[in-house]
Amino acid sequence: MAMNWSVFTTRAIYGLSFAAIMAAGFLYSYWSFLLLFTIVHVGGWREYLRLIEKIFKTEIDLNLKLGFFLLGFAIMLYVPILSSWLTDTHIIYKKFGLFGYYVNVHFILLIAGTLLTMVGTFQQKVIHLKAYLSAALGLLYLSVNIGLLLDLYKPIYVITEEGYWQSPAFFLPLTILLSIWVNDTMAYIVGSFIGKTPFSKISPKKTWEGTIGGAILAVATIGLLFPALFYNDQLNNLYPVLITIASIAAVAGTSGDLLESKLKRMAGVKDSGTMMPGHGGFLDRFDSLLIAVPCVWIFVRLFL
Repeated sequence: MAMNWSVFTTRAIYGLSFAAIMAAGFLYSYWSFLLLFTIVHVGGWREYLRLIEKIFKTEIDLNLKLGFFLLGFAIMLYVPILSSWLTDTHIIYKKFGLFGYYVNVHFILLIAGTLLTMVGTFQQKVIHLKAYLSAALGLLYLSVNIGLLLDLYKPIYVITEEGYWQSPAFFLPLTILLSIWVNDTMAYIVGSFIGKTPFSKISPKKTWEGTIGGAILAVATIGLLFPALFYNDQLNNLYPVLITIASIAAVAGTSGDLLESKLKRMAGVKDSGTMMPGHGGFLDRFDSLLIAVPCVWIFVRLFL
């Protein structure tokens, strides 16, 4: 597969603009992070429901769409609170000044979403059960997984010779995102130059060479180069952790990409949306993240 330089240039330009927006959302504050992924949540739900309508050749009632979205928003906000109570870290949300906001807004959204879902369900003349259940799966695919990402936005502590080092709150989400970005970019470049063996019928452009090369380079970059360039003294003890997170993100991220490719193929569309030329929609940009996050979250909760 030869390198298409025109496509690569377009993707690079818009990719850098996208990276700047993402960096601002990640690095500025928790509120900018929450705003960024609230926008992703809105855009993701809009595209996901469109795919479901195309797949099952049906139309979902507007009230039902709004109901699913509001329920999803309530779940997205509640997941970090529930997780923090289970792990006794809710003091972090009090520190950010978020606890009351999350709880109060959550109940309002929960009530509104439940009412709209009931109205939308009973207004449907004929309920397409498979489409209905598939749409409801968006609560898990989008809302729970973004909620888990919000839960990872908190400091971790690394033991050092001087005592301990507290990481920035964005450290874990940013590590996951960078792992996926390096994996995707390197898989595309390696696959373009030496890719010959198709990886999956779902995504014909993916090759085994690109997939393996992308994963290896992602692990090397995040697990070895990243701590060598940043927080060198503090991250010496985190090499195994970073290598594990990069490995999980590479494998799970590729699975997330294939899952969304399968949905698009079933819907008969090339892209889930038109957010950016050369990059597609919200789901096209965050499909890998949506599957990688819960896998990394489980690792973090079990071992960190």
